[in-house]
Amino acid sequence: MRPSVGAVCGMALADVMGGQDAPGVAIAVVSGDAIVASAATGFADLARGTAMSSDGACNWFSMTKIATATAAMMLADRGALDLEAPVSGYLGDAWPKRFAAVRVRHLINHSSGLRNPIPIRWVHRAGDPAPDERQFLARLLAKQRKPRFEPGTRAAYSNVGYLALGAVIGEASGTAYEAFVAAELLQPLGMSQTAYHWTDPAVGAVPAVTGHQRASLPMARVLQRFLPPGIVGSRSGKFVALEAFEVDGAAYGGLIGSVADAARLVALHCNDGVFAGQRLLTRRSVRAMADIATKGRPYDVGLGWFRPRRARGPHVEHFGGGMGFWNVLRLDPTTGRGAAVMSNTTHRWDIAGFADAAVSAAFGASARPDGSVP
Repeated sequence: MRPSVGAVCGMALADVMGGQDAPGVAIAVVSGDAIVASAATGFADLARGTAMSSDGACNWFSMTKIATATAAMMLADRGALDLEAPVSGYLGDAWPKRFAAVRVRHLINHSSGLRNPIPIRWVHRAGDPAPDERQFLARLLAKQRKPRFEPGTRAAYSNVGYLALGAVIGEASGTAYEAFVAAELLQPLGMSQTAYHWTDPAVGAVPAVTGHQRASLPMARVLQRFLPPGIVGSRSGKFVALEAFEVDGAAYGGLIGSVADAARLVALHCNDGVFAGQRLLTRRSVRAMADIATKGRPYDVGLGWFRPRRARGPHVEHFGGGMGFWNVLRLDPTTGRGAAVMSNTTHRWDIAGFADAAVSAAFGASARPDGSVP
């Protein structure tokens, strides 16, 4: 008898927990536009002993970039956004002249030449005021002296590029970036448990998953110095809990929500841009996003999705990692199957391999050596 997705989830978590690196894991497996199975195991909060749930809200971090890239491609499909246009055509004087050669496409596939500063301090406590998005982007752009390379020639991951893409989406759509994504993507996909703020009713209506960082007492003190006051919480064994926080800059990593909702975004891409009978993306745009055509390090990149440089097989993915969480959206464009996985740990365990094992279990197939499902 083949193991259930829940059993595979439990086995994978047992491996991770052998090193006490992940309090909890949740997964949802997708085929076409259907979520075929979901499971969760472990703890959403160690101190309270609450169970992990597929409906629990986690910080998405950079998995948000797939929502942002999808929103950009939706606008391109409508003729409202020109991927070949200079970014300055949308942002005007807010875009630095030394990056005049950068096109919208270059922001999406990380080939703009923008640098990628470490965003460890780009956070604020849930409920505290967020920085003004325009001013925040302007400060980051002011620190960019010149492109690292000729735009379009190779890929180098940049959170700043996706912050700029969010601003472009706002200008092209005529509404705020967050409002556009919520109305045109999250709502049509039925992602009713996902938003950009912990105070949003969509997130507040579901259990909150607490991020955890494995840290010694000296390391916990270091975290307290680097992070805003009130984020580093209580200790449970080798972990410190992180109180609810949000990132500064919604477009690069600001979504908060459940693995069940994240799977709906995967499902849109597994089903060639159609969800529940409604086409949100053209087939051409879905395939362009997964066409890993721009070489880079550590990832080769499409218009949103990426593939680690040394990876084999057809899978594309996007990780979402930061303080307290390690997540992935992963799919095989050749089979239309995939998964979303969320774990409440900073530790970067083999989450992609776990996603593949769960997909194999769901469909009764053994994974090939390259991780794909027959």
